[in-house]
Amino acid sequence: MIIEFIIAGIFTGFFSGFFGIGGGTILVPVLLYLGLDIKTAIGVSVTQMMVSSMFGSFLNYKKGFLKFNEGVFLGVGGAVGATMSGFIVSHLSSKFLGFMFLAILAFAIIKFFYAPHQSAEDNEINNRFLLFIIGIFVGSIAISVGVGGAVMITPILVGMLRYDLKKAVSLSLFFVVFSATSGFISLSSYGLVDYKLGFLVAAFSMIGTFFGIKTYHKIEAKNHKKQLLWWYVLIFILTAVKII
Repeated sequence: MIIEFIIAGIFTGFFSGFFGIGGGTILVPVLLYLGLDIKTAIGVSVTQMMVSSMFGSFLNYKKGFLKFNEGVFLGVGGAVGATMSGFIVSHLSSKFLGFMFLAILAFAIIKFFYAPHQSAEDNEINNRFLLFIIGIFVGSIAISVGVGGAVMITPILVGMLRYDLKKAVSLSLFFVVFSATSGFISLSSYGLVDYKLGFLVAAFSMIGTFFGIKTYHKIEAKNHKKQLLWWYVLIFILTAVKII
């Protein structure tokens, strides 16, 4: 059984780095299929996201893809919002949480479908308060269902605020550092984290993250968007089948 979790970590880490997501959209459904209940899966997923997003953001920064300006305000907002996750998870049913997860994926699919893969200009949002509020909303909802928030942040930045996809992907992964760390602390305070399993999966996810980041830097934005859309659709279908 340990081998399956190690493979899940490497697999999730790769796509976490490649798509700029925390990995919860992949890891939570995988853990459900491996027999974990959704609340345990969320705790393991948040642990993995915290570690892999830190490592992936470091790699993006070294390559010059990550700029901190907007990311800090998004991230701090996400951290504030994620502090509510322990309360939300402990007071809502597993089935309701599952449907929340599906709703977030549906949102991502719709927004990404209509969004351009490249912005005509380098849009930087001067309204830092807006970015902070977006971070709070995404952090409180996303962490509660075991995702880091990039699954929502990327569509918002690209689909609504017209960010370039590659820039949005790097910012989204950086956002996960804040939301996942805050969520990890919040979930831990409610006894909802399996530390041994969580850090096992997280440690091996860094291997996958390294190769995912390298691959993402080499691929064209248009193809990157198509592959991200297909992943969202696939994960939505697999999760819906499991929950319903």
